[in-house]
Amino acid sequence: MKIFHLSDLHIGLKLMNRDLREDQEYIFRQVVDMVKEQKPDALVIAGDIYDKAVPAAEAVQVFDSFMGQLTEAAPEMTVMAISGNHDSGPRVDCFRSVLSRQKVHMIGLPPQREGEYIEKVVLQDSYGKVNFYLLPFVKPSMVKMIVGTDKNGNNFSYDETVHKLIQREAINKKERNILVSHQFYLPVGKTADDVERMDSEIRTVGNIDQISADILEQFDYAALGHIHKSMKVGKETFRYCGTLLSCSVSEAGQQKGILMVDIKEKEKAPEITVLPLMPLRQVRVAKGSLEEVLQQKSQDYVTVILTDKADLDVIDMQDRLRLAFPYLLEIRRENQRKADYSRGKKHQELQDPFELCCGFLKDMDEEEKNILRDVLNTVQEVK
Repeated sequence: MKIFHLSDLHIGLKLMNRDLREDQEYIFRQVVDMVKEQKPDALVIAGDIYDKAVPAAEAVQVFDSFMGQLTEAAPEMTVMAISGNHDSGPRVDCFRSVLSRQKVHMIGLPPQREGEYIEKVVLQDSYGKVNFYLLPFVKPSMVKMIVGTDKNGNNFSYDETVHKLIQREAINKKERNILVSHQFYLPVGKTADDVERMDSEIRTVGNIDQISADILEQFDYAALGHIHKSMKVGKETFRYCGTLLSCSVSEAGQQKGILMVDIKEKEKAPEITVLPLMPLRQVRVAKGSLEEVLQQKSQDYVTVILTDKADLDVIDMQDRLRLAFPYLLEIRRENQRKADYSRGKKHQELQDPFELCCGFLKDMDEEEKNILRDVLNTVQEVK
């Protein structure tokens, strides 16, 4: 069975106020062309379909067009999509039962009541069943009615919550099982600081959303979303595919792509191939003196970092740069003074919102600190 693994479409995203609709439609056409060429049996989108919980009408139109092109390109292909932390679960869940009859499974909400379980889609090939477990983004508060609370009546951690949700499932380990999930999974033995994160990702205070990847061991493949850079989570078969387009300057130079997973008999490891995508415009950083930078003119999205020590004519500089780079993102001036990185790190730590609030409020117990973390993380998600 051949599967396309995508995630983090972030339809409606703006890159430093640059509208990316044209770029996203361009990359979606490439995905459709690859579907026509490779004819996958299934395509999964592992969360963050939209960039905002309430997407603009234009963003909905783009996704509608993309889905229409996919189903036209491969009428027999099953499409499965889950909501991410940027999406509105109830909105993604809309028409869920109707769409499932058309081989389109849009799952916006996790199980929330007794008797409900993770949505399972079963496909069949010559080797037997392939079970897809579709788990949208989960917050502990969403599912406390079925996973319960700790002895003090508090919600379990993200890690405990996801473990308990998956452990509820009657997973037949003799069959092939695939998890589609949108969470922050950490390889066993690693910390959040060991994982390279992109500027475009939402990060929780204290990394309270981290989940140990040991829970993935019972699956033959984990199609993950949330991390914007393509990466493995401890094993070849536990994968973040990353975004289809660079969503921030921190992703400049990254090769984006689709993961094509060919899963055969149970005893054989899936074959994973990266199908590279070529964007309409790359995200680049041009660094040097004004004259050196001007020689690098391009039609890409560019952040300019000027190293000139002398003052420059601001109006003349901006006009010349905008002429050389029609899709200029920003202009920065490099600080010529030697940086004191230890001081900078200390300053950064002091500016952590959670630590600042703790320093102001003082004498909070652990329950009050958990409430503060939840408030700060909610504010970050809504921004």
